[in-house]
Amino acid sequence: MTEDPDSGPGTRMELIHLLRKVTVEFGLRQAEFAAGNGMHPTDVRALICLLDAERAGTDVTAGLLGARLGLHSAGTTAVVDRLVRLGHVKRTRDPRDGRRVLLAVDERAVELGQAFFGPFIGAADAVLRGLDARETDAVRRFLTAAHEAVARPLEDGPGSGPT
Repeated sequence: MTEDPDSGPGTRMELIHLLRKVTVEFGLRQAEFAAGNGMHPTDVRALICLLDAERAGTDVTAGLLGARLGLHSAGTTAVVDRLVRLGHVKRTRDPRDGRRVLLAVDERAVELGQAFFGPFIGAADAVLRGLDARETDAVRRFLTAAHEAVARPLEDGPGSGPT
């Protein structure tokens, strides 16, 4: 039996499998956070989308949130209503266009997320602080390219890529 030179320790496939392992574990932590706070896992994804948009300086409407989550109008309304009811999201009128309603994460939800995810973020930050600029750039390039690959629709449909 011949061993695959790309499947052992120190190989590219090991890194890909480690990335998958991280994403699976992070998904499990997100589900734990959701369950522990009376939310659906999609609610956590919505909060992440809203926080990412805020960091990017992007105003978010329900329509934009739904598009980013891949939800139809009724599904988006249910997520937003649930998050507002839980006190995690605020609806406000757009000061530039009073017809538009903008969504924002409430500070209490940020604090809740920091309390739960803070230890993970702190541990990851400590690892990154130990890297030099060249190593940090390599990690950034890899994660950016991996994200782009995952975010790109499959040309041949589900199941067409490597496992």
